[in-house]
Amino acid sequence: MTVLILTSEQDVTADMAVAELQERGVPVMRLDPADLPGKAVLSADYAHGDFDGHLSVNGHVLSMGGLRSVWVRRPGEPAAHAEHASPWLIAETRQALYGMLYSATPRWMNHPRNAEQARYKPWQLRVAHLSGFAVPPTVITTAPRLAQQFAEEYRDVVVKSASGPPPDDPALSLPTTLIGPDADFSAVAAGPALLQQYVPKRADIRLTCVGARLFGARKRAAPGQVDGRYGDTGYAWEATTVPERVAKSVHDYLTLSGLAYAAFDFAEDDEGLWWFLECNQGGQFGFVELETGQPIAEAVALWLAQRTTERRAPESRW
Repeated sequence: MTVLILTSEQDVTADMAVAELQERGVPVMRLDPADLPGKAVLSADYAHGDFDGHLSVNGHVLSMGGLRSVWVRRPGEPAAHAEHASPWLIAETRQALYGMLYSATPRWMNHPRNAEQARYKPWQLRVAHLSGFAVPPTVITTAPRLAQQFAEEYRDVVVKSASGPPPDDPALSLPTTLIGPDADFSAVAAGPALLQQYVPKRADIRLTCVGARLFGARKRAAPGQVDGRYGDTGYAWEATTVPERVAKSVHDYLTLSGLAYAAFDFAEDDEGLWWFLECNQGGQFGFVELETGQPIAEAVALWLAQRTTERRAPESRW
């Protein structure tokens, strides 16, 4: 039984899990959907009332009947590397690849259906409320007047992207920015703005979840720091205990979203309360493992290698 990892060739985080799987003698196939067709070959057969499918990568053939689990890590756009790539070829290749994988019965980390929904930050905020997290007051609006009213009510607010950096080359950095009620909100009319009450924090928290296992990491915040992702804070990530209340909310969030893997970001205030900021369904864990020594890659490998009689992808309960 083989583990299929859908990701790019330059994915160091995936390399860590692949090494753990190979150490345990678990067969692994690694595929970037961007290499299909070309470096990879696909065939799916729907006949005689049955289904069979195969993937071939570098001479390694994987039958869908031998597919144990799929880790959707950082896959490229199907057919993106094809000699004559086109929107039509991309759509056809996506239909062929994912349609074949959906026809099989692997365990998913994470199922693309659930992962796609989980990417929407407004949806994340609602599920975070339902899960019992502490969530800073937030507004997403294209109305300058409402943005102004929000800033006047909460005084110190941050503005940040809902979707993340745009896919430009070179990539743009979009740090979370602190603003006040005296800011000019007229540009809000040009596109949705996400405003959130500023949480003065003493630390950033990254909580990586692999199935039922939780790996907490804490990094002290520099004085006046707003976005710890940019610049050197002078502090390193350290392993930290996950409060019981947060652990329960994480369990509820994963159940509602149907995710097997997730990376949560929190802001820890001066009283030690963890404020929910976002949940990245495909977030990196390599930097956390390297700095804290927590065995996250091992946990991912063990989850992917697990044998189970229940092989249907979990449904989001949203």
